[in-house]
Amino acid sequence: MVYYRKYRPQKIEELDSSSVRETLQAVLLSKKSNFHAFLFTGPKGLGKTSSARIVAKFLNCEKRKAGDLEPCNKCYECTSITNGSNMDVLEIDAASNRGIDEIRDLREKINLSTIKAKFKVYIIDEVHMLTAEAFNALLKTLEEPPSHAVFVLCTTEPQKVPATIASRCLHVSFSVATQDELLRSLKRIVNGEKLNIEKEAMEEVARLSDGSFRDGSKILQELTAKAGSKKITKEFVEKEYKTSNLKSQTSSMIGFLEEKDAKKALDLVQKLVNEGVDTKYFVEELTNELHSILLSKVNDPSAKGMSLEDLKKLLELLMAASSQIKYAVLSQLPLELAIVEFAAVPPHPEGAARQTNESSSKNSVGRPSVAPQVDRPAASGFLSELILKINSENKTIAGLLRGVSLKDMSGKKVVMETKFQFHKEKLDERSAKDIIEKVASEILKKNVTIEFMLRSGDIK
Repeated sequence: MVYYRKYRPQKIEELDSSSVRETLQAVLLSKKSNFHAFLFTGPKGLGKTSSARIVAKFLNCEKRKAGDLEPCNKCYECTSITNGSNMDVLEIDAASNRGIDEIRDLREKINLSTIKAKFKVYIIDEVHMLTAEAFNALLKTLEEPPSHAVFVLCTTEPQKVPATIASRCLHVSFSVATQDELLRSLKRIVNGEKLNIEKEAMEEVARLSDGSFRDGSKILQELTAKAGSKKITKEFVEKEYKTSNLKSQTSSMIGFLEEKDAKKALDLVQKLVNEGVDTKYFVEELTNELHSILLSKVNDPSAKGMSLEDLKKLLELLMAASSQIKYAVLSQLPLELAIVEFAAVPPHPEGAARQTNESSSKNSVGRPSVAPQVDRPAASGFLSELILKINSENKTIAGLLRGVSLKDMSGKKVVMETKFQFHKEKLDERSAKDIIEKVASEILKKNVTIEFMLRSGDIK
């Protein structure tokens, strides 16, 4: 059995999140609390479903006495909840079926007495995925629940849960696990499996876990399988997850970004991918280093390196990239797009003014001035509106468009220029072009085609 399931917490004391543990202890033992609905929110892998089952055991344990906090985990009610066979504890996965039929069935049967337990407990996972009709049906049930029914709603996206539902629940927030909480979770597995692992190696596993108990247990199990009978050392973890040389790679990346050298930065990303380095871990290390540079820059504005404006922009892009990596088809793509967008940021106003003066000086000594091909204010307004509208439909394409400039928008053709070949190839893909041409035609109120050009002398 996989570690995460084998060592799933079975009582409140085993919950590794200190805030959740303390909240449930206070609520379940309070004589004044009479909650019939809980809302558990937080990222995946933090124990929301495990906690819901523990609540079900607390309510239904046959041997638990008044004033006791922990279920016995030995009676029929506890063991049947653990193995998922309890007929009075129902789990609904809203992500799989959107829930309308299940919620209707729930409403029809909820007033029936329990089969054997004291309470009927309904655990609805990913509740934000319910349809509007299912939410309406659930709301009616929550407004007048029978005394023997308790609901535990779990979600990774609480903002999508209607306020009318959330307001009728006790909210318990599951925050990203701290290093100490992750180590607590890993120690239970290490002790249970009698694993031979260094303390420093466990700390490295915790760092790699991305704040998730589930991810931590998976990494530990992978390492155990690869190590066999050998001791798991910090060096072994670093070798398997390619983290030992990241310090120098991070420094190199910062240097390329300071120069806004997209080609070298993208080449480094590809090198890391080829070496098997975890992209999300690299982004986190890069973000940590830039955060330190940002704080130093605030304390000493004259320090060399990126400006505060560039650091702020880059950190914002990396934070967005980090949240997108887990769901990206290519894990490195969000980082690559962040690099491209950052490198395409125009110079600061003083730099732009200096370039303009230099250009004017060159023209004044004999080089003919070239008249602009587009009305700049109109072009800027069109491009801004185009990006804004596409952003609601496809954030990736909108991000790519932030790095282009308009060359021509006369007649039925709109010509845009980009600094990067990588950028151009992505925008030239048929799926991207179809979206851009559709939205551009709507804005301009005429059918137009889009052409992307590589700006002369820029990165290929």
